[in-house]
Order: sequence, then structure tokens, then C-alpha cells
Amino acid sequence: MTKPNFKVKRGDFVQVMVGRYKGKTGTVKKVFLDEAKVIVEGVNRVVRFMRPTQACPEGKVSKTMPIHISNVALVDSSTDKPGKVEYKIGKNGKKERFFKKSGNIIERNFK
Repeated sequence: MTKPNFKVKRGDFVQVMVGRYKGKTGTVKKVFLDEAKVIVEGVNRVVRFMRPTQACPEGKVSKTMPIHISNVALVDSSTDKPGKVEYKIGKNGKKERFFKKSGNIIERNFK
């Protein structure tokens, strides 16, 4: 079975479209292809209570949980609005992602 080709990659700036965090924006930190989920920085934060230790004396650990990939959309930097993404073959012969409405090519800027 082949893995699906999602249009959201690590390092992309996305906006949450539905759910509790609708309208929030952030950078994609990790993509789980098997589960079709992403971790977005600052979105879907939860607190886990654990036994207090020397490393964590208060017993609270705050972490970011994944959300489904269909609930986020890439944000176009020129319009600051979410948009749909397509693929095309560029001038150098490589596959590129671009926004359908504006035609801007999406640059990869992950660390």
C-alpha cells in the first residue's frame, strides 16, 4: 500500500479551519502520514498530570496533541488567507506546490 501524498508538509504555516481552535494559525512541527494527522505549534495544547519527580516537581506536563490533516489549510503569505494547493511540474523539472487562486509557489522553509 502506498502512502497518501498530503499537501501539508513540515514547516508550513497553516490555519485551523474547523473545531475548537478554528481561526488559530501556527507552524506544522510534525506530520504523521500513517494517521493523517499533524502537530501545529500552539494548537490543541493539553495538560497531563503525572507523579511529581525531580524533573517535574509540580506533576503537570503541557504538550501539543495532533489534529487531523483535513482540518488545516495552508496560508498564502501574499494574502494572509488560507487557500487550496495544487502540484505542477516547474521549469527545473521538479514537482512544485502552488496556490490555486494566486498562483504563488510555496517555498519549503523547515529547519
